[in-house]
Amino acid sequence: MLAALGLDETHEAAYRALVSVGAADVPDLARRLTLGEQDTERALRRLERQGLAAQSSARPGRWVAAPPGVALGALLTQQRHELEKAELATALLAEEYRAAAAEPAVHDLVEVVTGAAAVTQRFLQLQLGASHEVCALVTGNPLVVSGMDNDAEAQAAGRGVRYRVVVERAVFDLPDGITELTAALGRDERVRVVERVPTKLVVADRSLAMVPLTSRTAGPAALIVHASGLLELLCGLFESVWRQALPLRLGACGVTEEQPDGPDATDLEVLSLLLAGLTDASVAKQLDLGLRTVQRRVKRLMELTGVTTRLQLGWHAYERGWVARDAHE
Repeated sequence: MLAALGLDETHEAAYRALVSVGAADVPDLARRLTLGEQDTERALRRLERQGLAAQSSARPGRWVAAPPGVALGALLTQQRHELEKAELATALLAEEYRAAAAEPAVHDLVEVVTGAAAVTQRFLQLQLGASHEVCALVTGNPLVVSGMDNDAEAQAAGRGVRYRVVVERAVFDLPDGITELTAALGRDERVRVVERVPTKLVVADRSLAMVPLTSRTAGPAALIVHASGLLELLCGLFESVWRQALPLRLGACGVTEEQPDGPDATDLEVLSLLLAGLTDASVAKQLDLGLRTVQRRVKRLMELTGVTTRLQLGWHAYERGWVARDAHE
């Protein structure tokens, strides 16, 4: 129990025995502790150095215990002081670490990896190191890694890592394209398809990204992008492509595209009245709907079009032909 104060079992036992009898000579204490007299005397000398025991001035050869409240209290105070110094050192190191992490050197933000073997290895490491989510844009012309067919993806998914993948439609024409898509959907990965993706891209936990580079003369290479404004830009690019892509699902007939949800007749009426300048409350009254119903429908349409403002929603409604341009002109 007193190990935190620097006493091992032998020294603690010696001090407890001395406290219980008040005073004792070495032979008597050795019998109580079932130790040799030399070991007992060494233990007493150690207790003496720590202020827990002293030789009796009245009776030479006998040892007496120092009052626990005083002697152990002094050790506790010393230990608290040491802990306070350790806490201060820890805080200073943590602050130094945060400062260094907040201002990384520019050359540490982006790595260039060259060579097919090195690119493949970093691609696998990125997935195996992910703990939450991996996002990927996959083209129809894989060079070093396809982004779909590797054991690391299956291992990461097995650990609970979520996958969101957008593939080009050309992936369906690859020799193993359908097989790999079927396997990904079978692992409950979320996969969507677009006509073309702007670039190959893999992002792990929104903290690390890999952008393969292509060149007609040089060998395979890739950029490894660490936390920075560039990484945020790449994450935004993925989210933009994801919103525009169509979900894929695995059914009895294999991999099929889900048709995008569109507005129903009531949604179109709500949009028309809002574009005519009516407030939510006026639209609700005009269509005999609840105010919250109108607001929920507007929110759903904003999510459907991937916009954040009603002004953007109006523009998308015109672009998608949901509302005629001359309906209220």
